[in-house]
Order: sequence, then C-alpha cells, then structure tokens
Amino acid sequence: MMTASQEDYLKSIYILILHKNEARVTDIADYLQVSKASVNRALKSLKELGLVDYETYGEIKLTEKGKEEATNIIKKHNVLKAFLIQILNVNNETAEEEAKKMKHAISEDTVNKFSDYIKSIIKVDELKCNYSPENERCQNCIKLKKKK
Repeated sequence: MMTASQEDYLKSIYILILHKNEARVTDIADYLQVSKASVNRALKSLKELGLVDYETYGEIKLTEKGKEEATNIIKKHNVLKAFLIQILNVNNETAEEEAKKMKHAISEDTVNKFSDYIKSIIKVDELKCNYSPENERCQNCIKLKKKK
C-alpha cells in the first residue's frame, strides 16, 4: 500500500504527463513545491513499487500499474467529492479540501460502494468527472447521465 505522499507524487506525475506530455524532477518539485531531493527519494520508492520508470536526469514515465494507480487515486477523490457535494450538501471548496485528505484513507472497494450509493440516490447511470489537469480539479464535480 502506498503512503499518502507517494500517492500525491504519483498523481502529480500523471497530471504533468497529461498536461505537458512529460514529467521531470524539476517539474514535479515545482508542482508540489518540494525539493528536488525529495522528488528523487519519492521516485526511488515509486520505482521500487513498479509504478514508474526513470533514469537520473531523464524523463519519468508511469508504468501500466502506475497509470492504473494514478487514475484510481483521481477516481477516489472525485467520488468522495461528489458524495460530499451531492449527498451531504457540503460546499465545493470544503468538499475539495476534505476529499484530498480522505482519498488517502479509503479503499477502492469502499469508493465503489460510495459510487453505487450516489448513483442509487440521485438516479444516474454513471458518475463522470470533467477533470482538468490544468487546475487539478473537476470543472463540474459531477456530470450526470440520467437513467432512461
């Protein structure tokens, strides 16, 4: 299981690749506002977990496992945020901040149950998030596709 810090690094790499088509140590350090040494330590641990491929001073690439984990981290965030807003009527700003914290402590199975619950309450077929890598958040939080 990854630490919260490792999840944040993995997510930042994913977002940088989406936005800039590449991720480098300097980019990650700037993005997360941490030192390059911290990024290098994180990359070493992510590489040991089989989540990234990289060489010193080179481009950082996500493995298939890394891509899957990164998208799961984003999904957790988006489902939790949707739950907070749509079910609990939490305001958008608070939901964003709390989802950031909660996503590190919840399993994928539990997130799927949250998602199923949301879909049953607000009568939608699927939850979709209009995720924007530029500002690292969902533009609509939740886009609803109504059941027929």
